[in-house]
Amino acid sequence: MSAPPRPLKVARKWRPPVALVVALVIVAALCLPLAGLFFFRIYENQLIRQTEGELIGQTAVLAAVMQREIESGTPADLPLATPVASPLADPRAPYRPILPSLDLTHDQILPPRAPAQAAAVPAEPAFVALGARLAPDLVAAQRTTLAGFRLLDPRGVVIAGREEVGLSLAHVEEVAQAMGGTFSAVMRMRVSKHEPPPLYSLSRGTDVRLFVAMPVVARGAVAGVVYASRTPSNVFKSLHEERGKVAAAGLAILAVAATIGFIFQRAITRPIRELMARTVAIRHGDRAALTPLRHHGTAELAALSQGFLDTAQALQDRSDFIATFAAHVSHELKSPLTAIKGAAELLRDDLDAPAPAMDRADQQRFLDNIIADTARLTVIVQRLRDLARAEAMPTAGTTTLAAVVADLAAGFPALAIAATGDLGAPIRISPENARIVFAHLADNAQSHGARRLDLAAARESGAVRVRVADDGAGISPTNRERIFDSFFTSRRDSGGTGMGLPIVRAMLEAHGGDITLAAEGEAHRTGASFVLHIPLAGAEGRPAPGGAATPSPV
Repeated sequence: MSAPPRPLKVARKWRPPVALVVALVIVAALCLPLAGLFFFRIYENQLIRQTEGELIGQTAVLAAVMQREIESGTPADLPLATPVASPLADPRAPYRPILPSLDLTHDQILPPRAPAQAAAVPAEPAFVALGARLAPDLVAAQRTTLAGFRLLDPRGVVIAGREEVGLSLAHVEEVAQAMGGTFSAVMRMRVSKHEPPPLYSLSRGTDVRLFVAMPVVARGAVAGVVYASRTPSNVFKSLHEERGKVAAAGLAILAVAATIGFIFQRAITRPIRELMARTVAIRHGDRAALTPLRHHGTAELAALSQGFLDTAQALQDRSDFIATFAAHVSHELKSPLTAIKGAAELLRDDLDAPAPAMDRADQQRFLDNIIADTARLTVIVQRLRDLARAEAMPTAGTTTLAAVVADLAAGFPALAIAATGDLGAPIRISPENARIVFAHLADNAQSHGARRLDLAAARESGAVRVRVADDGAGISPTNRERIFDSFFTSRRDSGGTGMGLPIVRAMLEAHGGDITLAAEGEAHRTGASFVLHIPLAGAEGRPAPGGAATPSPV
């Protein structure tokens, strides 16, 4: 014999509980806004380019003003720098926009700007006068734009720019490029007079200052440079200015996270914990645990808990039935065994007696009783085997009622069998199993004095409804509720075992069908009437009352 299968057990390893998973989800939801701060560089880069664009526009305007002043108010023989083409010299391309191009994540941030140096050659008096005229305009513009402006002559000497007037910036990289006729913009490390707040250390943009150098082209050559600088705005300053809204957003995030946690706890955690408690209680035999949960949560958990309770109830019913069935079997076997034992003991005592007192007729009677009880035991054992086979027998195969009726007519010639209705419908039961079902019904009818058996078939909702009626003695009202109970019989004296109808019911339920005793209004006046539902081939089994197919408890 093969070894019995080992019980399946869940592998013992650490698994996160639902509460931990929910907590991690909530923490992740809370961290999402914080994680978004790591992407604020994109916004900072936008601030860099916005500031660069503003400086380009401001220096372009000042360069145009300086160009006009130079072309209209300075001597023609004034020395200029490198000759360059005018931006408007090409009529096919009248516009040459300068677009912001600095990138905080890729471009190099240069060291702080080098201090101004003493000029090797002083600025021409005409340029000094030009700077003096435009200096008030630079101060007025700085009050509004917060940008620092320097006006340089063609040699890089500051002609307007507060304390650096008269000094040279020609050695500065971006100024040198502008003196060559090329616009230049760079980012340099910022030197602040005040210590920034600790939070500013997370921002790279707060340590940067932008410098742009715009060449002034007049009379076909570089006539000067407009040099401007400004520190861009930073994210944290904006957040500080909007701290009320930020606080409200934080509270809203906390409220959403708390709501998510409450929903998870109520819809998932609580039902699962209650279901776990029910499993422990049911395992310890607490029948009071076989009740619906107080909180089902989601639809899936409700279906899971209902399936669990249905399974637990079915197992409990099976356990109860096995106990009752074992008691019935022991009672049914005990009576004939006791009779056999008593008769055998009497025969043995009579043989051992010096003068046998039992005549041959008494001996024959006791031997007949032993044979009859042995035959009854044989029938009971056979019926038990049939009942076990009915539940374990394969349910594949199809047949028709027409074939079943033909087998009944051949097997029960004493019964007048009449069949009407849809006899050709393919039913989902093998010919052998169908023969067992209807043979038991026919034998039951014949044993109760029936001479006629009527079958009426009709299709309904994926099954064939078969009404089987006979003209026998019928079923008394007191026995109607017990006829499907195992070992219940009204003809025990004539050899009845009470196993025929339970076998029929088990066989049909194994195939997804069922059998019921017809209502009193549908039954024959003098006979018994049963209603069978057998699934059509290709259709699902007929659900038992309560919504789910219920297997026989044997």
